[in-house]
Amino acid sequence: MNYKELDTPALLIDRDIMMKNLQSMQQYANVNKVSLRPHTKTHKIPEIAIIQEELGANGITVAKLGEAEVMAESGLTDIFIANQVVGRQKIERIRELSDTIEISFGIDDPSQLPDIEEVFEGSGKKAKVLIEIEVGEERSGIIEESDFVILLNELKKSKNIDLKGIFSHDGHSYMAEDLEECKDIFYTSVARTLRFAELANENGFHLEVVSIGSTPSLIQGYDIPSGVTEIRPGTYVFMDASQANVINSYNQCAATILTTVISKPTRERVITDVGAKGITAQTRSKGITKTTGLGRIKDYDEVYIYDVYDEHAIIYNEKFNKEVKIGDKIEIIPNHICPVCNLHEKAYLISEGKVFGEYEVKGRGKLQ
Repeated sequence: MNYKELDTPALLIDRDIMMKNLQSMQQYANVNKVSLRPHTKTHKIPEIAIIQEELGANGITVAKLGEAEVMAESGLTDIFIANQVVGRQKIERIRELSDTIEISFGIDDPSQLPDIEEVFEGSGKKAKVLIEIEVGEERSGIIEESDFVILLNELKKSKNIDLKGIFSHDGHSYMAEDLEECKDIFYTSVARTLRFAELANENGFHLEVVSIGSTPSLIQGYDIPSGVTEIRPGTYVFMDASQANVINSYNQCAATILTTVISKPTRERVITDVGAKGITAQTRSKGITKTTGLGRIKDYDEVYIYDVYDEHAIIYNEKFNKEVKIGDKIEIIPNHICPVCNLHEKAYLISEGKVFGEYEVKGRGKLQ
């Protein structure tokens, strides 16, 4: 059926655009001779993760242990949790997963080691960890080289933990003033990551993985320096309004929210049936990913969501008001697609205007 026959609000995925995005990033990884381990927190859909692996991805990345469990249940067998996993309960779940799949996770402090060491005592496999390096995002990760060496020395004493590698995330690239600054952030972050890889080598560790990545940097196609083994972009699969601003084109936006015009109270105001519970209230306020409003209306020039309530989107545009009538269905390109996917139970797969399948968003709501 035609996709506009769907009830609303509905999460749509244009399969043709998505496949081009996936193939493009895989080709970029291949040309640079690095592994692609895509971050699946964007889509949270095992079937798409399987497509990514079929195209050449070497395993997947997740943000939460619950996401890893969902992906493992669906047949994904090589998973990295790009986050610190803290607490005995969670470590026990990782040990259980390690019996059937290849799983690794992040650390950044010696105090995280005792629980891991104890839980993996007597296990047939060692816990596989990667140390996170803070490269300027001002989030988690080791900052000082001296602290890194202290952690390495603690790992040398461990009998049940294997240091697989290091990873970093140049998330501050989202706020770069322009593409030149984005490039500077990328190469500075990579250089810092490689310095820590060198430091690990000097201290007797030969790292299997040196992993980097964020979508704004990687979609620019920068040459990846030698020493990096892996990239972990996520949003590239669907793109969104913020990423579209980076490349100055909305043509790569594969995911949209179908919504119905339900009210036109004034000559300017248009109300649709999706609000914060379906598109979030997130905006990006600065840099190359800066967005206007709370979402862009697809196929209408410079028409944006002005505000949202829980179940309503508010648009102020007199020309747009004249062009649509109550009952019409329009599409919203979200500002940030990752949390939007987390709000929907399923996504409809479309191609050339027709619905030909649907995916359950199995990883949604997996906060633990």
